[in-house]
Amino acid sequence: MNSHLMEIISREIVKTLPPKQKEIYEFVVGLEEELAQKASNSEEFMALLVKHSPHRQAAAHFNFSFGQLMMTMHEIEDIINRQLENKLNNVTWVELTDSPRAKKKRNKVKYFYFSINESHS
Repeated sequence: MNSHLMEIISREIVKTLPPKQKEIYEFVVGLEEELAQKASNSEEFMALLVKHSPHRQAAAHFNFSFGQLMMTMHEIEDIINRQLENKLNNVTWVELTDSPRAKKKRNKVKYFYFSINESHS
């Protein structure tokens, strides 16, 4: 599955989280993204994570213990992963680049048909 597609679906799932869970998750991810932008490689990113500990900052910000914050983040990530898996199981992804209509355009663009069949269980 395309990583960009998974990122788009994940962002949509985060939007549907209860407000407090969404706030906590976005706070931590925002801090991690700031560190990722400062790092020039994965080793530097890991060192920045250890040094700045986004999870400890989030725990202090939300008046949680570190353990409470970590447990909450695991619960949120479990929700996101379950919903992502469910959505990915209902994805239709068909490459249409070789279709006659796409070939008429004679460009180097790839064409895809993408659909998510929402399950309501």
